[in-house]
Amino acid sequence: MATVTFVEHDGTAHEMDLVEGESLMQIATENAVPGIDGDCGGEAACGTCHVIVDDAWISKTGARTGQEIQMLDMTPECEANSRLACQVIACQEFDGLRVRLPEFQM
Repeated sequence: MATVTFVEHDGTAHEMDLVEGESLMQIATENAVPGIDGDCGGEAACGTCHVIVDDAWISKTGARTGQEIQMLDMTPECEANSRLACQVIACQEFDGLRVRLPEFQM
């Protein structure tokens, strides 16, 4: 089975089964990954599922949407590869994907 790894700010890694068609936020919250809250339920309206995509994966996960840009611009931990996990929909091509979590969510 394909996997995705969420890496907490302190380096603790959580490898999860990747569920095709679910957002990274859904995968994280269903598996109680610390640091991913998903307060808005996946509407890109809160920023509590901020992840930083490793450079090697950014071309596969895609660019931020306008709504993501607005939310992520409010966080001081925004990086060039920051995404909202609720807007990244998993597919088999993401097998081995690693995303880092910021120290704090908004």
